[in-house]
Amino acid sequence: MTQKKIISKNIQKIIIDNPATPGGEVTWIDIANARKAEIEYLRKKFNFNLAHLQASSSRATAQRTAIECTDEYIFLILHFPVFENGDGNIISAEIEFFIGENYIVTLHNNNLKALNRFFNLCKKDGNSTLSYEFESSAILLYEILDKLMIDCNEILDKNSINIANLEQVIFEQKSRRAVSEILLLRRNIINTRKIMLNHKNIIKRFSKFESGNIPEHKIRKYYNSLLENSKRFWENLEIQKEMVEILNNTNESLLNNRLNDIMKTLTIFSVIVFPLTLLAAIFGMNTMNGMPFIHSTNGFWIIMSMMMVGCTGMLIIFAKKKWL
Repeated sequence: MTQKKIISKNIQKIIIDNPATPGGEVTWIDIANARKAEIEYLRKKFNFNLAHLQASSSRATAQRTAIECTDEYIFLILHFPVFENGDGNIISAEIEFFIGENYIVTLHNNNLKALNRFFNLCKKDGNSTLSYEFESSAILLYEILDKLMIDCNEILDKNSINIANLEQVIFEQKSRRAVSEILLLRRNIINTRKIMLNHKNIIKRFSKFESGNIPEHKIRKYYNSLLENSKRFWENLEIQKEMVEILNNTNESLLNNRLNDIMKTLTIFSVIVFPLTLLAAIFGMNTMNGMPFIHSTNGFWIIMSMMMVGCTGMLIIFAKKKWL
């Protein structure tokens, strides 16, 4: 049986209670966009550390993950990558946890869709969750983290699609578009790596979690599964990073080849024109006496013929050198 209660606009509460295990239940309080009123509610209801409550305000943003253990609860800050307003950029979504023996409090900025979906699932069909079976905050935390990790795979899928599109763009030699797409992919991968960097270490610590009558090996089993998912995510991210670097090198090679072709064309053009320029400069000197062909009737055509011979000679030389 799952009881749900909306305490305020931003605070929702569900109680997961399995009749098959009398005397046990787990409470999940979910708070979106916590401000002064929500923080005051937690201060009155729970004996949380004031510094932890201040860190949970929606106006405060932590720059790193954190885990602190007290005698009564565990305070945890995690970050997960999410897309920013559909523009393709990945940003960090922060979530804070207060984890007690029979409760979990989550605070976030309402941009974690996977968390909202799982909360709604617990409200509508809580009997289908592991939390209902075990009535344990440790298992509930595992399920929340698992859903958030699975949702991160959408980012990997999106990256894979973008990498495939980028490869097509590069070999169509759309260089400017390729450069902008490479920059976006590299930025997203770097941001995701930074966000997910410390997850493995924190999950390892929770694999030693003790909770009620649940055997330690069961908790270890679930959190080890979560750890494997985290490792696989990181490995796929590393592969994508390497692929983007390879595509970036390929694009740079194509750009360099194109630049070399342009420089080669300009060089050939300037060298071919050189005899023309030289002859035009010579016959343009103001020395009337002794200058050949000046007083000849066909002087102009003789000079033009010399220019053509010079250009043809340069072309023959380039052809023999295989520079054309």
